Amino acid sequence: MSQDHTIDAHPQGPFALSGPVARPDPRTVPLRGDLAHIGLAGKHFVPHYAVPQPRGVMPGGAVVLAEPHEGAEELCALAAGDSFEVLDVTREYAWGCLSLHGPVGYVHLDRLEPVAG
Repeated sequence: MSQDHTIDAHPQGPFALSGPVARPDPRTVPLRGDLAHIGLAGKHFVPHYAVPQPRGVMPGGAVVLAEPHEGAEELCALAAGDSFEVLDVTREYAWGCLSLHGPVGYVHLDRLEPVAG
């Protein structure tokens, strides 16, 4: 999978909070109320932006879930070696995306390679 972390280094302003906008589908845009992919800075206003941490999928593959619990809707399957862009981590799950354009969801941490270092 390609790694497209294209970020406009010089976003053009001015930026204005001009009222409510339609919320994008959370399964296709890496955006929550508290956090968004850094590539969305200047497009969506949230308190925090995260630079994705690419993590490889372990042998046996993984499933991207709509919510961080067993039994949640399965959005897609990842093959061993695929890269998943981690944006946030809970006790058992990583929230992230395959690319800035989705899909977006949760992957169980035991299905992702450990952080190198």
